[in-house]
Amino acid sequence: MRLHGTQLINEQGHLEIGGCDTVELAKQFGTPLYVMDEAHIRDICRQYYSSFVEGLDNTEVIYASKAFSTLAMCRIIEEEGLGLDVVSGGELYTALQANFTAGRIYFHGNNKSREELTMAIKAGVGRIVVDNFYEMSVLNDLAAELNQQVNILLRVTPGIEAHTHEYIQTGQIDSKFGFTLSDGTANRALDLALSSSNLVLKGLHAHIGSQIFELESFRHEVQVMIEYMAAMHMRTGCLLQELNLGGGFGIYYASGDDPAQIADYAKTVQDALEEACLNQSFPRPKIIVEPGRSIVGTAGTTIYTIGSSKEIPGIRKYVAVDGGMADNPRPSLYQARYEAVLANRANEEAAELVSITGKCCESGDMLIWDLDLPKVQPSDLLAVSSTGAYNYSMSSNYNRLTRPEVVLVKNGQADVIVKRETYSDLLRNDRLPERLKYLQMASR
Repeated sequence: MRLHGTQLINEQGHLEIGGCDTVELAKQFGTPLYVMDEAHIRDICRQYYSSFVEGLDNTEVIYASKAFSTLAMCRIIEEEGLGLDVVSGGELYTALQANFTAGRIYFHGNNKSREELTMAIKAGVGRIVVDNFYEMSVLNDLAAELNQQVNILLRVTPGIEAHTHEYIQTGQIDSKFGFTLSDGTANRALDLALSSSNLVLKGLHAHIGSQIFELESFRHEVQVMIEYMAAMHMRTGCLLQELNLGGGFGIYYASGDDPAQIADYAKTVQDALEEACLNQSFPRPKIIVEPGRSIVGTAGTTIYTIGSSKEIPGIRKYVAVDGGMADNPRPSLYQARYEAVLANRANEEAAELVSITGKCCESGDMLIWDLDLPKVQPSDLLAVSSTGAYNYSMSSNYNRLTRPEVVLVKNGQADVIVKRETYSDLLRNDRLPERLKYLQMASR
């Protein structure tokens, strides 16, 4: 397993993160356990800030909180000088409860409700990213009712198919997101936005996908978007001043992944922007990028306790852990790959090839296929790396499993930032109708 951030193997042969021995963390907090490396999160935030905000003129970095949204995470992001991207009323509420500056919040989503839009307007979010004609109409009406002028970006689909899993491609023409450039839909949306009395069109948003390694994809995105902005200026006289390029910057999950450096990503955007603006005789707009996975992905590690195993001679050995697709659905959804190590025996040589399965009642509940480990024993601890993004966020109570605890570690200190759910929590919203409260034998 490749080590990230503050991860190291200590003298006891245990995996250590943020100065905390993961074996001791498992004893104290139980498993499954999400461990978030605060110093690593802050380091990546600072790389983004120095490469984009300090390195380029008129640029903003906003964290895509759908990757991992908690009160503590919102506080870290604001302390590091980044803005925030939210995609639901729940994420917006979390940010506001964390006292995140509302003017630095961008509100995304392809089907925002009237209630969510009202919350965003009243809170004074900086930008609402409009995804479709229905939303534009509702938003304009709500803004009128509330006597507000709302700053918006239009989300467009630029027709770029980034090389990533098809479920996380978003910039191609056949996408549920945004106004399509190639068929004139974006033109109609722009005209409608300009004529909407309570909407102030600031610019455009485009997002071409997630877990992208090829920087050329981002270069192409900049070129396409600047060409379109220049064409709209010629057609309407409207000079759009902001271009949100979305996120999608890839991270390392497993062997074969080769992510670029954040500084190289920024340079690619800058070079493409200079060239495109020069070619189109278009003034440089403000640039916004929305990293999510790349800020928290490698900062997260999930600790499991190993239980049963099943060996099929000549075929495979299955090793089960006390979590699975309920706390990490990504392998089932995206065929995501991970690396792992025995946290309590991290310096031992591999002795067998196993496949890690979860405890959910599903054949597809597989976390890692074909993993080299030392001879595995029940009660060993398995540490799966790069689980900081879209693991807690996408976790569920499938099979009535409780969601794991989340601890934030730094300088030898571990703080709970999300409590482990209890069985009582599973029943918190259940209601039993009066007619079912007493056992009644069915008449035959």
